[in-house]
Amino acid sequence: MRLTHLSLSNFRNFARLDTIVPGGPVLLVGDNAQGKTSLLEAIFLLATLDSFHASSDRQMINFLAAREAQGVARVVGTFERDHRTHRLEVRIIQENNPLNGGAHVRKEVLLDGSKLKTHEALGQFNAVLFLPQMLAIIEGAPDERRRYLNVALSQTSAHYPAALSEYQRILTQRNSLLKQLNERQGDPKQLDFWNEALAAQGAQIIQARVRAILDLERLARPLHAELTRSEEILRLNYQPSFDPMPQSAAQFALPIDASVDRSGLSIEYIRSGFLARLAQVSDEEIARGLTTLGPHRDEMRILSNGIDLGLYGSRGQVRTAMLSLKLAEVAWIREKTGHWPVLLLDEVLAELDTKRRADLLVRLAVAEQALLTTTDLELFPQDFVHNTSLWRVGNGRLMEVKHAGG
Repeated sequence: MRLTHLSLSNFRNFARLDTIVPGGPVLLVGDNAQGKTSLLEAIFLLATLDSFHASSDRQMINFLAAREAQGVARVVGTFERDHRTHRLEVRIIQENNPLNGGAHVRKEVLLDGSKLKTHEALGQFNAVLFLPQMLAIIEGAPDERRRYLNVALSQTSAHYPAALSEYQRILTQRNSLLKQLNERQGDPKQLDFWNEALAAQGAQIIQARVRAILDLERLARPLHAELTRSEEILRLNYQPSFDPMPQSAAQFALPIDASVDRSGLSIEYIRSGFLARLAQVSDEEIARGLTTLGPHRDEMRILSNGIDLGLYGSRGQVRTAMLSLKLAEVAWIREKTGHWPVLLLDEVLAELDTKRRADLLVRLAVAEQALLTTTDLELFPQDFVHNTSLWRVGNGRLMEVKHAGG
């Protein structure tokens, strides 16, 4: 898979951009706050319909366009997949109506001119993004890690986005009923329908996460060993809120670095176990007025040599582990879809020592297409720069300096 053309309209600080995207590595050079990261964000938006860089969609609309009665930001990408060319367009539309509650933002997605629902558009184009802020996936709250898994799985599974969306809808309805039962009492059997529905969707999510985490760990461990010169062993530890693994009453709780293989458990086994557990905790959940069990409360910890990096990792260790995980994600998407995703790396060499920089640049060869940003071209070896297409970004404008090898 390769992105061949990118067009932006009123996206961030880009009022207009229309450019051919070369294959291989592309270096985006420029000072801070000039638009380098926004270019990566736009490409990532095509893949995930989401932004790790914005807290709301309206932030992606150019501030001048956002003042209009209808402000529209457009990201259009032309890409090649299976020897066919496709055109994917994402529109972020803000309608400003002071008489009707102020601004309302919605999103439209078109593939080859036809509108798609969100879950239909996910996975059409694949990209893997690394931003320095993504270290929060390791260091931050559990919802950062759940979000990471959801974004990754939504690019590789046609069923996962729909199951996740339906799970969230059911969870909202169930929480509303739990709150009602808590405040006004009533018949707890009203939960039966929602328990069945929550367990059905939750089982699909749990099984998908189990298999994804095992695959990512399998691919990340050798990559991490290379980047750390075999000094560190990486582990991903999945801690589901509802653990479908059978555990005897006399069995001690496993330590955080213990491996548990849940990959052989069927969706039906997980569903029935989840349903039974929901029935067991119903009194507690009614008392609290919310759902305490399920994938929305899952956790995943990232460990190196048995040490939880989120708690005890150095900045360098966390950054290297995150890079290993991102490179593993590239290989994993390739395994699942048959296509290499576009690799997007923002200030990737910052805070890495010389050896780790060299090792990382060697690993980039696995990607068919990679876009990297930097404020300092001196961080990159001359032979790498010579074989890279070089773009200079400034004030929301892009200028191609040279083609790869030029």
